Amino acid sequence: MRTTDDDRNESPQQRDDRNLMELLQELRVAGLGVQVLFGFLLSLPCTNRFIKLSQSQRGLYVADLLLAALSTALLLAPVAYHRLVFRQHLKERLVRMANGMAIAGLVAVGLAVTAAVLLVVSFVAGGAPAVIVGVFLASLITALWFVFPLARREEAEESRASGGRTMHQ
Repeated sequence: MRTTDDDRNESPQQRDDRNLMELLQELRVAGLGVQVLFGFLLSLPCTNRFIKLSQSQRGLYVADLLLAALSTALLLAPVAYHRLVFRQHLKERLVRMANGMAIAGLVAVGLAVTAAVLLVVSFVAGGAPAVIVGVFLASLITALWFVFPLARREEAEESRASGGRTMHQ
């Protein structure tokens, strides 16, 4: 049986501490991935082949670079927020704000990853294959990162509302 926050016998402060630690751990994982992508994108113009990009590919590159920068900002913002409100008794607010920033950061990461793959495939294979791969990847990321988790969340909420057993995680 899945344990809910109410089943944990923890104080609101303990719940906030646990939620913050879980969120910061998730941000460590996501942050590492976006840093690698951002580093790759920052180094790309320094390569000899960059000059061979078409005007539309350069536009896609700039959009991707900005998405990676936005992702970095959104995924690191909760860390800065935590540092600046440390010991100010704002942990519940921090967790709520950081959760929103993390979700927005994941959306930006998904778009940045899709744009990066689209850029590479458009350079290597061009036209239709790039569009197919881009649409497939965007759909896959949307399904795995957002649609499936939200559907499971809704099922669990409906189960709790009907008094039934909650779902396993």
